[in-house]
Amino acid sequence: MHNTKAYAAYNSKDPLSPFEFNRREIRPNDIQIDILFCGVCHSDIHQVRDEWNGSIYPMVPGHEIVGKVINIGEQVTKYKVGDTVGVGVFVDSCRTCKNCNSDQENYCVEGMTGTYNAMERDGVTVSQGGYSTQIVVDERYVLRVSDKLDLKAVAPLLCAGITTYSPLRFANVTRGTKVGVVGLGGLGHMGVKFASSFGAEVTMLSTSPRKEADAKKLGAHHFLLTTDEAKMKEKAGYFDVILNTISANHDYEKYLNLLDLEGKLLVVGLPSEQPKVNPFALITNRRSIIGSMIGGIRETQEMLDYCAEKNIVAEVELINMQEINEAYNRMVQGDVHYRFVIDLSSIR
Repeated sequence: MHNTKAYAAYNSKDPLSPFEFNRREIRPNDIQIDILFCGVCHSDIHQVRDEWNGSIYPMVPGHEIVGKVINIGEQVTKYKVGDTVGVGVFVDSCRTCKNCNSDQENYCVEGMTGTYNAMERDGVTVSQGGYSTQIVVDERYVLRVSDKLDLKAVAPLLCAGITTYSPLRFANVTRGTKVGVVGLGGLGHMGVKFASSFGAEVTMLSTSPRKEADAKKLGAHHFLLTTDEAKMKEKAGYFDVILNTISANHDYEKYLNLLDLEGKLLVVGLPSEQPKVNPFALITNRRSIIGSMIGGIRETQEMLDYCAEKNIVAEVELINMQEINEAYNRMVQGDVHYRFVIDLSSIR
């Protein structure tokens, strides 16, 4: 067993605090990873605070992991000691269903095994995540990371990156596609970067006029203030695709009305309440609402390789592990540009 230092939530109310536990022994297909950086996702807060129900404590959050391989099982073929690798939102799946067999393990029929706060396939062990000094993962669920990139800024690609890359690719966003991105946060800023890199005409949609300058620095060509009813009316039927990253409760109709014929509203934000949808906004222009959840291992590797080629990384603020509770409070207040990343050397 491998003794591991971490920070954990012991319940839904108290701050995260130091925790030690044992990682499993290396199995034949396993990789042991020394964690360098771990991104902080808003879903970490939801699960730590049991806002989605069913949280298992003690819980070590974190599913945006970048590190170095320090040990491998005897049957490992894809990686060697010293390789730079990543681990994303899941660490296992059934491996036999039609979705797993088509490289879409994120949609595993039995349900993927989350990197933390999930039961492992043995039905006994609870998975623990990347707010820790090391992790042991089957090589099938490990990703290769280019050392050409700033590794701390790569970490959020393992969730925020693939969460926005996958639906934009699914919607065939390419040169000339008119794309709107709703919400300039951890997800939205990656959506702007990817859509603009694909050659799309990108418009940032926001309730905050102060976001315009940042949006344009990130690659947006235009800015639309969604509280300006006259401007919103002018853009009715304008967009081919709108990427909706909003996690607050809101009415989808406002954004559906902006879509052209056969326009697509891509939903990656997770409001706590059921969104409102006017059927007339759907049948007008034969619009559709499409949900998307991260990506499979093959697509995530494709995204990481694309980022290495195009030099795309997240905008991050590096913190020590001891600052995580303050970071959570700032995230809830929207005070982060645009992703916190933990330096795990701070708890060694």
